[in-house]
Amino acid sequence: MARQARLAHPKTAVMLRPAGFGLILACVVSLSSAAVILENGMPVLWAQTASQTTELPSQNGILTPDPWHYLNRMSLYRLLIAATDPYMGSMGTGPTESPLWGLPLQLGWMLTSGRLADPTGATTCGLQTGDTMCISTQSWWGCVNYFNAAFPFLSAAQQGLMGPDVQVQMQVPAGVEDYCTTYADCSTRYPDAMSKWDAFFQALKVSSESALPDNEKKDSLLGVYWAAQMASTYASAACNARQSHYSSEEVSFMNNWLNSAEYVSAAHFQANLEKSTMFLTPLPGRILREGDVPPNIPDLSQDENHSLYIFSWMRNINTMLGGTLVRLWKSAMCSVATRERGKELLEQLLLNPSFATSTFLSIITGMTSSC
Repeated sequence: MARQARLAHPKTAVMLRPAGFGLILACVVSLSSAAVILENGMPVLWAQTASQTTELPSQNGILTPDPWHYLNRMSLYRLLIAATDPYMGSMGTGPTESPLWGLPLQLGWMLTSGRLADPTGATTCGLQTGDTMCISTQSWWGCVNYFNAAFPFLSAAQQGLMGPDVQVQMQVPAGVEDYCTTYADCSTRYPDAMSKWDAFFQALKVSSESALPDNEKKDSLLGVYWAAQMASTYASAACNARQSHYSSEEVSFMNNWLNSAEYVSAAHFQANLEKSTMFLTPLPGRILREGDVPPNIPDLSQDENHSLYIFSWMRNINTMLGGTLVRLWKSAMCSVATRERGKELLEQLLLNPSFATSTFLSIITGMTSSC
């Protein structure tokens, strides 16, 4: 009964029919395939998410968010950012400098590009003709994102960041058994990922006492953060069977997208709201179909075609070189200074179509000699 009362709360995310979502969908259609990343300067439907843990569903004193409902999953990010912001002083003075902003922005892009919908066609989950807020348990994108939504939230609650003695159990649809739902369950099944999220939140809490200059403190925290996010990404290999529901072109993009994370993480990229928006906006605003070959996909923008082409180039070159490109890059990211240079290089490569890929290779080779 208590849970029903909470679900009926007028501010509770799960009961809201997103007032602006029809307009967002109209924007997606009117802009052809262009991805919608922001709504009023924030992640899509951010204003309709929970701002306090008491607004989440609960049962018998345990928080029971439904991560298969978009507003509930986005609420996990909003609460996580709010709980950690007091420890993010080294990231900058603005309210949107936390590296955690990249995660809700990714989720918003997945929603508006149709990547959270049921790819099997067996249900109308996530479709305009069904429940637009539904995240399909069969979506590869929704599955991979779960590892970077549920895991950090469960860890943060365990570390006391959500309040004293807060317990959390994620809801899961009946008949779905391959998702862990509690801190203990996830720690047993994915110990490396959960321990790295624990390490990140512990590092955050002690960072304010560190005597390091802010730039070094920031770089150190970002290193621990990316170690956690990449551990979640590696754990999400459990989602791989879901790739069979997609075209070969979309599967290739999935793998290229995962590969690109190796570069971003090694550079300790500060995935704040502004920077993340820059990198996510050129991503394809629809699921790729058979016959989509970048950079010549007619209904995608020049920016979308360029980003798809660069992602493909990065992975193909690395494959041809037997993994040498990623190894070279990680070797070059050996200091605060080279990581700053690395961030600039990634911006040029991904956002500047006139930047030659050969220049990228030669610069990386030169940088490794200074390490």
